[in-house]
Amino acid sequence: MNSAVVLGVSGGIAAYKACELLRLLTESGHRVRVVPTAAALTFVGAPTWEALSGQPVASDVWTDVHEVPHVRIGQSADLVVVAPATADVLARAAHGLADDLLTNVLLTARCPVVFVPAMHTEMWEHAATQANVATLRARGAIVIEPAVGRLTGVDTGKGRFPEPAEIFLVLRRILRRGVQPADLAGRHVVITAGGTREPIDPVRFIGNRSSGKQGYALARAAAARGARVTVVAANVTLADPAGAEVIRVETTEELRQATVKAADGADAVVMAAAPADFRPARFVSTKIKKREGAAAPVIDLVTNPDIAAEIGAAKRPGQVLVAFAAETAELDEAIANGHAKLLRKRADLVVVNQVGIDKTFGAERSAAVILTADGERTEFPEAEKDDLADRIWDLVVSRLTL
Repeated sequence: MNSAVVLGVSGGIAAYKACELLRLLTESGHRVRVVPTAAALTFVGAPTWEALSGQPVASDVWTDVHEVPHVRIGQSADLVVVAPATADVLARAAHGLADDLLTNVLLTARCPVVFVPAMHTEMWEHAATQANVATLRARGAIVIEPAVGRLTGVDTGKGRFPEPAEIFLVLRRILRRGVQPADLAGRHVVITAGGTREPIDPVRFIGNRSSGKQGYALARAAAARGARVTVVAANVTLADPAGAEVIRVETTEELRQATVKAADGADAVVMAAAPADFRPARFVSTKIKKREGAAAPVIDLVTNPDIAAEIGAAKRPGQVLVAFAAETAELDEAIANGHAKLLRKRADLVVVNQVGIDKTFGAERSAAVILTADGERTEFPEAEKDDLADRIWDLVVSRLTL
């Protein structure tokens, strides 16, 4: 892919992290033109941007004016991303100001435009900033929710610049989609990811091989389509997806409580996690010792709640529920099991995966058969999990708009 990307950089301390985002974009074959604000150049100088991009850098409309850069750069772009986007730049973009090169580019671009805010929590939560973000989203721009974590100085809260590698993965999805509407804009989606663990004693548990990669791929794809994304992550060790609120849980009961709460008011719930079907009937508070000559302990199991079925039973009109069916059976039997799960959980879609030690779990690619409540069957040959995620969202969007 050799797309023309404009990387706008505004004057926040996170400007230095945009250097890593620039490197990821250029190394993946994109032609990147950096357009910093004058304030951004106080954090990272023009020579750095020029050396990393191989392109000239200017912040005003007068440099190389004979080439009309304030119009040409935006017109020729396949993607414009402002990262970091300060409260000031969000305000100027929302009000259509054009007092430097970056704001002129934003007015002339007809490609997807993405803002990656980074600022202190109080600035992000201020009514003026939220109004500006709402305005930009209403116009079709994608504003990625900031992360929660350490900010400048000793402060911690929402407003942190997401990890550049995760921003890059969202941008890659947007570029692959091309000039299409952000069809999940204004929607709240909830995604479960990973595998639950049911403790036996303080050091042992019952678990499964789910890595959370498919759930996180679904989160990135949803963010790239403009959604507000909540991820309920069970024992996932991956970096947080850019633009998603991540709620961390361990057990199936914790997953149930967090998902039911998050699903209240959500437009779509995608149950990509692998909750343990059973848990030990009794938790032993000290480590179970292996004793010479003694028989192995017997662990009694009880059945865990069916979270998807609970959400399906409480589903509101217009809300879409997606369940997953991880099957080790042959394909025909796996699909039959998927149909049964579709009915039992009152789901709108069921994604049937054939799984195993070296299949689906932990892999970067996956194959699936997607079944729908209205009888549709979609065969998805093995491909990147990000591509499967987009196909799932295509089917969800078509049902959200019915």
